[in-house]
Amino acid sequence: MATNYETVIGLEVHLQLSTESKIFCGCSTSFGADPNENTCPVCVGLPGTLPVLNKKVVDYAIMAGLALNCEIAEYSKFDRKNYFYPDLPKAYQISQYDLPVAQDGQIEIETEEGIFNIGVTRVHLEEDAGKLIHEGTIDKSTGSLIDYNRGGIPLIEIVSEPDMRSPAQARAYLTELKKTMEYLDISDCNMEEGSLRCDANVSLRPVGQKELGVKAELKNMNSFSSVEKGLEYEVARQKKLLDNNKEVVQETRTWDEKLNKTISMRGKEEAHDYRYFPEPDLVPLEISREWVAEINETLPELPREKYKRFISEFSLPAYDAGVLTGDKEMALLFEETISYFNDPKTISNWIMSEYLRLLNESELTVSASKIDAEGLGTMLKMVDDGVISGKIAKTVFEKMFETGDRPAAIVEEEGLKQISDSDKLAEIVNRIIADNPDAVEDIQAGKDRAIGYLVGQVMKETRGKANPGMVNKMLREKVK
Repeated sequence: MATNYETVIGLEVHLQLSTESKIFCGCSTSFGADPNENTCPVCVGLPGTLPVLNKKVVDYAIMAGLALNCEIAEYSKFDRKNYFYPDLPKAYQISQYDLPVAQDGQIEIETEEGIFNIGVTRVHLEEDAGKLIHEGTIDKSTGSLIDYNRGGIPLIEIVSEPDMRSPAQARAYLTELKKTMEYLDISDCNMEEGSLRCDANVSLRPVGQKELGVKAELKNMNSFSSVEKGLEYEVARQKKLLDNNKEVVQETRTWDEKLNKTISMRGKEEAHDYRYFPEPDLVPLEISREWVAEINETLPELPREKYKRFISEFSLPAYDAGVLTGDKEMALLFEETISYFNDPKTISNWIMSEYLRLLNESELTVSASKIDAEGLGTMLKMVDDGVISGKIAKTVFEKMFETGDRPAAIVEEEGLKQISDSDKLAEIVNRIIADNPDAVEDIQAGKDRAIGYLVGQVMKETRGKANPGMVNKMLREKVK
């Protein structure tokens, strides 16, 4: 990382909104349809068609703006952004230029370096373009195919201030932004399906200088890891140029995942190159304070707020709180389980270890799994009450995850109830002591670790069903 230069990073995030229909027509937004199936004269730009604004799209944009602490505009309008791309049938995109829905916000992020507030310049609405398909054509050298299903999909573009000073901060910003939008339930934020796309602007300037350096825009980064790696490479590239008294050119560069480097695509366009002018087919958007207040009342507790509350209310370590609030459904599972078993740290341990392990192995999401709060809480209470051992609980939990059955039913059917009958345990303990005279001598000689060996032998014979606390106590009393 540069030491005599300061890194300056700003991010532009395009987020697909989870409405059922497109922004200016009634076509479906469903992913995976056959090419050009979800289209109509409006979204393919046929002459004489008129756009009609989808109100739900505006609702979602206001929600995003409020969650990012933005000022919501009372008066907003749409503009035509003119440029020719083969996947943009009108040769212009309906977007917003000087009067966006929301602006002047901020979002709090946390890295190993500390806590930072990253400014949000604006949140504006726009339509998506189509998709070029370069494979499967008769002659790849002379043509491509176009799928207009994505044309007219509603997007919000969230533009940050150039407030990030490292690639790590940029990744933390994206992570917090993604979580926030998922908590709002206005986007699935699926990068693989193009629901979340990120462009990054990065420049260097001498430490202490206020003026920004010449920036490069990075595109085609399909994961947060790629964003961080792309920025790291670009910082190193620009530093090398500056150290050798060479000029950094303002341009758009693409991140090549295979080569692990950025490659120049084209010179960077300025805003005036797009020849913005007001969209004549859409009336200006007037957003009443009553409309904003109504939406504000529907906002859920956001991930950063929930993270802080989990630490203060449940005395969880910051790491635990971060993992649990990283997924909205997981945070809900944690809180609901507390009503069945009031031990937050134990619940957190189980969710972060056994539950996450099973989710990863089965490639399931929290919402798709068969574990619920009542089942998890009941099982943990059974461990606490001595009905089953901690070791057996793992077996029960795996069965619950696989079948969705109640823990009590699994314990009964599988015969997994913990053995706490003192007479029955005494019989087994006496036999283990008689079969292991060397371990008994070690214990009597002060080698206390041999107790663990004998406990293990009892647990092995009982297939983990013996009460380990009672076994440990019996062994100590009988041997010593």
